[in-house]
Amino acid sequence: MRAMVLHTVGEPLELQEVPKPRPGRHQLLLEILTCGICRTDLHIIDGELDKPTLPLILGHQIVGIVREVGSEVSSFKKGDKVGVPWLGHTCGNCEFCLDDRENLCDNARFTGYDRDGGFAEYATADAHFCFPIPEEYPAVQAAPLLCAGLIGYRSLRKAGAAQKIGFYGFGSAAHILAQVADYQDRQVYAFTRPGDRKGQEFARSMGTAWAGSSEMPPPQKLDAAIIFAPVGKLVPHALKAVKKGGKVVCAGIHMSDIPGFPYRDLWGERSIESVANLTRQDGVDFMQLAPEVPVESSVQTYPLEEANEALEDLRAGTFNGSAVLVVNEAS
Repeated sequence: MRAMVLHTVGEPLELQEVPKPRPGRHQLLLEILTCGICRTDLHIIDGELDKPTLPLILGHQIVGIVREVGSEVSSFKKGDKVGVPWLGHTCGNCEFCLDDRENLCDNARFTGYDRDGGFAEYATADAHFCFPIPEEYPAVQAAPLLCAGLIGYRSLRKAGAAQKIGFYGFGSAAHILAQVADYQDRQVYAFTRPGDRKGQEFARSMGTAWAGSSEMPPPQKLDAAIIFAPVGKLVPHALKAVKKGGKVVCAGIHMSDIPGFPYRDLWGERSIESVANLTRQDGVDFMQLAPEVPVESSVQTYPLEEANEALEDLRAGTFNGSAVLVVNEAS
């Protein structure tokens, strides 16, 4: 099968012929339809997530068709359309798993990082960590939901009942969550890179109440802020933007260092919290909610062999919304 393979951190992916994987007892073999491109993929390539299993097939927003079913799998059958997220396995026995916080499992394994992912024609996945995708839901639209959507949804939950929410960085996750927030009658205030008028116009087109530079204060104090951009210097800005008792949620798996800031910006029972991975329940809940909204992702598609171009376009911010590799349109 064809796959885009990372051999060396810092180097481009290589298009190769590799053996088709075989599913274990608890696994599914998937013929991949689409796989979303995520900023986490860039963090792996750039060495900011520094322990990938090399050589590695990246990709953790997989939509595929079940072609083989492991002997111990009863939850899926051949022909089912399923999604595969970042969280690919947990131990089930540690204090976090036993406390319904499997996203913090110390022995977790992650798709496209510890195990091969979806920048390929086929992949295997633990059936316990796969989600059914409605047959009528397009695979191109479903792919961004499996990380950008899920992590964003968990971040939105962390914001609690906040009605006025700032989104710092308006890319794949934010444009999905803006639709969910609107559905829930919340107001979104979008912050982009200074001078990014195109991004601000895109945010307004998604129904945000306001859009402006990340260095500007919002027109009114916010109940909460979610930082999607991996930029630590945004944390002090967000703290100044939220009112007393407000929360700043850091949604990324990696962020540059947070600079020092005056205690008065935190005082007033403001708080900072990070989001780590996702739980299966997040996936079940969000994949039920998304068609109700319905979430419609703004998608830029690329063929499998153009994965490097897609990654560089993501890095440069040349498109709005999400990037998706279309691997197989015929299935």
